[in-house]
Amino acid sequence: MSGVEVGIASIILIVALIYAGLYIPVALGLVSFIGVWIIRDNVDIAVSLLSLSVADTVSHYVFATIPLFALMGLLVSKAGLGKDVYDVANFFFYKIRGGLGIATVAANAVFASISGSSIASASVFTKVAVPEMLRFGFTPRFSVGVVAGSSVLGMLIPPSAMLIIYSIVAEQSVGQMFLAGIIPGIILSFAYALLILVMAYAKPDFVGGVQNIEDSASEEWANLSIKNIFDKLFPVVFLVLVVLGGIYGGVVTPVEAGAAGALAALIVALIKRALTFRDFWEVLEETGHISATIMFLIISASMYSRMLGVAALPTQFGEWLVAMEFSFIEIMAFYVILMILMGTIIDTASIILIVVPLFLTVLDTFGIDLVWFGIITVVGAEIGLLTPPLGISCFVIKSTLNDSSVTLYDIFSGAFPFAVMMLVVLILLIAYPVLSLALI
Repeated sequence: MSGVEVGIASIILIVALIYAGLYIPVALGLVSFIGVWIIRDNVDIAVSLLSLSVADTVSHYVFATIPLFALMGLLVSKAGLGKDVYDVANFFFYKIRGGLGIATVAANAVFASISGSSIASASVFTKVAVPEMLRFGFTPRFSVGVVAGSSVLGMLIPPSAMLIIYSIVAEQSVGQMFLAGIIPGIILSFAYALLILVMAYAKPDFVGGVQNIEDSASEEWANLSIKNIFDKLFPVVFLVLVVLGGIYGGVVTPVEAGAAGALAALIVALIKRALTFRDFWEVLEETGHISATIMFLIISASMYSRMLGVAALPTQFGEWLVAMEFSFIEIMAFYVILMILMGTIIDTASIILIVVPLFLTVLDTFGIDLVWFGIITVVGAEIGLLTPPLGISCFVIKSTLNDSSVTLYDIFSGAFPFAVMMLVVLILLIAYPVLSLALI
């Protein structure tokens, strides 16, 4: 077999093994190792490349941002800032038809700027927002759909773990990737809010909700004072200023911002008396699990990229696309379809690590901006978080909700309109790259 044939076979085998349920890093690493061994007919070369993959990953300075931002996000969740943000958002939106859904989107957007994780957002707002929406008459399908749809904002609005991973793979500036995610994140948030408003009037049976909710609301969020709002929002604003203000103000690097954000989140949690020693130990353990999982994934993906290089598959793939004389639109359409299809079976990080190395050579040929392409990649892959059979955000909501009356079908069908809106926004971002690059 030629190197290209081995490369193509390895990709097919990796996807098949993942679909069969094999742990993604194991599938990536094992197939890549065997692929290099077959291509070079020398196991020592495969071992050497695996050693280099481990060394490069462990020593990569940017990688330090992942455990630091993960620690910050977990501390923020423990401090209860998700509920605080939701209370304030409800205060402003609860009188609007479908307002609690809009408030969930707004709260998720703000929470995304201090957590950086779609999974964390899905978990927090399943506990906070879904019971409130159900209590005020919104349908279960709409309630879980709003949480699932808006949870993806955590992967787009900085600081985002997925933008960091893309930065490592494509060798781009983390700071520039964070800047590029701001406007698309805001656009997607407004698009979701508009979608909820339209559905509330056009499909009231799907949305549900008490029409005069202010007459029946006796909750704290319905009677917040200016002082209450300030008290609830100040920690959030403080964290945003420390992290994003520090990066964009040139005071700290993204790695240093992660450390500063984690320290600031710890201080907030201690001041709010929301963190016991046991809680802190659990946060540290969870941070370790997240960091180890992502590191293992990046090591395997690094080995996979080296295998592709040995097979010369990216070069051959790029030459094939050029020879086929595909237009820019055709290539992007092919890429988006590939992102969405892969998103149905594997998570966003794995998609970035598997697909992006294949396209880097092609991007050079067409002169595509890698920062803009990173935003397209993350948004396209994130659609998969809302689509079956994998739909990680939907599964997180199901496990967190622990309500047998709300089925996975309810969650996926409730999230479907938001997945469609996400695709519309993705097309808009492709058509107008300036939306992603304006702040850079």
